[in-house]
Amino acid sequence: AGLLASFFVPALHQVHSLNVSLKEGIIGAAVGGGVIYAVLRVGKLVFGRQKLKLPAASKIIFTETAVILPDGEISYEELFYRKSDTVSLHAQIVELVDRGYRDVTVKLSPKKLLIDADEFDPEQVRHLEAVSDAIVLPREAMGFGDVKFMAAIGAFLGWQSVLFSLMVSSIIGSMVGTLLIVCGKKEWSSRLPYGPYIALAAVIWIFGGRAWIEWMFAQ
Repeated sequence: AGLLASFFVPALHQVHSLNVSLKEGIIGAAVGGGVIYAVLRVGKLVFGRQKLKLPAASKIIFTETAVILPDGEISYEELFYRKSDTVSLHAQIVELVDRGYRDVTVKLSPKKLLIDADEFDPEQVRHLEAVSDAIVLPREAMGFGDVKFMAAIGAFLGWQSVLFSLMVSSIIGSMVGTLLIVCGKKEWSSRLPYGPYIALAAVIWIFGGRAWIEWMFAQ
């Protein structure tokens, strides 16, 4: 839709040529998707694992749909964003329906369950209980929805809007996140939806961001 709008409404990119406008839309989509995808990949490498300390001898339950921790439940949909994502822990005790283990490492991914040297099909393991004092969970810096969203913004508004939205949304998001932490509404490790701040930054670009950038670089 952004590319079609760029072609038929060249004023979106402040040009008069349909071809030039379409080119701006294509470049904007490529820059928007490419930049955020790069952030996603780097973020996964740097922040892709979260180690949670638990009370001593905590019971961790793996059901068919979620991991149940002492302070709450996390669905597999939130954990397993990609096939390589793995939940891991070192357990004092592991209990399955038909067997038990002591002092073993447990690793669960969407495709396999490893308990020490034994491998299982996760779909065949309906219930697992483990006793441990820590667990390592996979996490994402961003989702692919943000990649597509920024690509759409670039297609509609051009590559300059992508860089502006990335910078301004990060500032707004960090300010809101800090305020929520100070007010006790969020923890430091809490997730913060990024999409609304990208959208707000794009709106700011539409209603004066371009003019502000042009004024700033003209000084």
